[in-house]
Amino acid sequence: METRIALIGIILETRESVAELNNLLSEYGDYVIGRMGIPYREKGIHVISVAMDAPNNIISALSGKLGMLPGVSTKTIYGKNI
Repeated sequence: METRIALIGIILETRESVAELNNLLSEYGDYVIGRMGIPYREKGIHVISVAMDAPNNIISALSGKLGMLPGVSTKTIYGKNI
């Protein structure tokens, strides 16, 4: 199956969803290239980026599930021809 390179940007506004967010990232871990999390203490949020190499439906599924969590916003960008 053809895969794509994508980056999921995540803003976590509350700690309420941390456990479920980590569970989802672990569930899709076979497709994750890397992950970086930055706490922004002054604003009380966390900014997370997740780089993936996966089929389009897998990337969309993870992004959608993450975006449904309370206090979580996501945006996904894809590489052009990768």
